[in-house]
Amino acid sequence: MKKAKPITAAERNYVIEKEKFVPVSEYYGEDTFNHKVMKEKLPKDAFKKIMEAVNEDKTLDLATADIVAHAMKEWALEKGATHFAHWFQPMTGTTAEKHDAFVDPVGIGEVMERFSGKQLVQGEPDASSFPSGGIRATFEARGYTAWDISSPAFIRRNGISTTLCIPTAFISFTGEALDKKTPLLRSNKAVSKSAVNILKILGNKTIKKVFSNLGPEQEYFLIDMDYFYKRQDLLLGGRAVVGAPPAKGQELEDQYFGSIKERISSYMHDVEEELFKLGVPAKTRHNEVAPSQFEIAPVYEEANLAVDHNQIVMDTLKSVAKKHNLACLLHEKPFAKINGSGKHVNWSLADNNGNNLLNPGKTPHDNIQFLVFLIATIRAVYKNADILRAAVATYANDHRLGANEAPPAI
Repeated sequence: MKKAKPITAAERNYVIEKEKFVPVSEYYGEDTFNHKVMKEKLPKDAFKKIMEAVNEDKTLDLATADIVAHAMKEWALEKGATHFAHWFQPMTGTTAEKHDAFVDPVGIGEVMERFSGKQLVQGEPDASSFPSGGIRATFEARGYTAWDISSPAFIRRNGISTTLCIPTAFISFTGEALDKKTPLLRSNKAVSKSAVNILKILGNKTIKKVFSNLGPEQEYFLIDMDYFYKRQDLLLGGRAVVGAPPAKGQELEDQYFGSIKERISSYMHDVEEELFKLGVPAKTRHNEVAPSQFEIAPVYEEANLAVDHNQIVMDTLKSVAKKHNLACLLHEKPFAKINGSGKHVNWSLADNNGNNLLNPGKTPHDNIQFLVFLIATIRAVYKNADILRAAVATYANDHRLGANEAPPAI
C-alpha cells in the first residue's frame, strides 16, 4: 500500500461554507432569558417585581421566584435544554458549573420536568477544592451560589448537549466572597450609594442609582491546530517557553489593522454569530499588532454584565476555534519579543437616566458635576493604587507587562 504524503497546514485547502444572510437584529439575544422574553413569559405583576429587584435592589419573594423559575424552565425546554447549572466564577480565572437535570421522579418508572424558585435562587456546590485564599479549613468548606438577577440566564450548547446557565455569585456559609462576582456586586452597590449622595448634594434629587459601565476589549492569538499539537509548551501551558524568534516579527507593524485573511474572517463571523445569540454586543474586530494576533471589542454595558459577557467571549473564542482547526491562545504573553494580549477596559459611571457622569460637556471647566466625579476617581485610584495593582498582578499578566506593553508602574 502506497504511503500517503502528509499535508502541512500551509498546503491544506479550507472550504468556506456560504450561508444565507440573516440580519443580526432577527436573532440577537435569542438564547438569553432577557427582559424581552420575561415580559412575554411572565405575568405583569411578576415582571414588575423582577424589574424592581434589578433596578431598585428590592428583595424578590419566593412566590415570585417560583413563577420566574417555571417560566425559565419552559423557555429552556423549548430551546432543547435538559439540565440547568448555576454558572459562577471562582478564583481560578475561569468559570465553573454543576449540571442538574430538570427531571424528578414522580412514581415508579415516571419522571417530570421541574424547576423551583428555591433551585433558581440558591445552589450548594462543593467548595472544598476551590481556592479560598486560606480563609477556612477544607472540612468547613461549604459554598453557596446565589442567583444574580441582574445578569440574564442563557442557553449553552456543547455538542448535542444543551444547558440552561444561570449566572450566580459564590459565597461561603459565613458570607465571605469565594469568587470574582461578589466583590464586584458589592463594589457596584457602594459606588452607587456614594455617587447618588454626591448627586443629591449637587442638586440632582431624582437619580436613584448609578452604574459602573464597562467595555472590556479582548485580544487573542490564533494558531493552526496542526502546529499547536506539535508544541507541548503551547498545549500544556498556553505559551511558548522554548524556540527561536521568527525571521519576521512585528517590526514593520504591518499586521496592525491590516486586511483580515479569509480564514480568520470566517472564524470571526462564526464567533460573532454565537455571541449575538447570547446577547453579547460585539462591535469591533481587527488584526492586532503581533503576527497572528487579533482583537474583539464589545459596546460598553453595565460592569457586572460586561464581566459575565467577557467570560462568554473567551469561552466562545476557544470553542469556535476548534471548528476551524485553530487553537485560540488567551495567555497574556504567549510569545517572547512580540506583544502580549491585553484586556483593555473602557470604564465610566452613568446614572439611571443614562447620563455619563464623566462627560465633560462643552465647558468642562465650568461643569461642576464632571469635575467632582473626575477628581473623586483620580483620588480613589491614587489612594488605592496598591490594591488596584494587586488585582491585576497575576503571574501571567506581570510576565506581559514591561515588554512591548505599558510598564507595571503605570
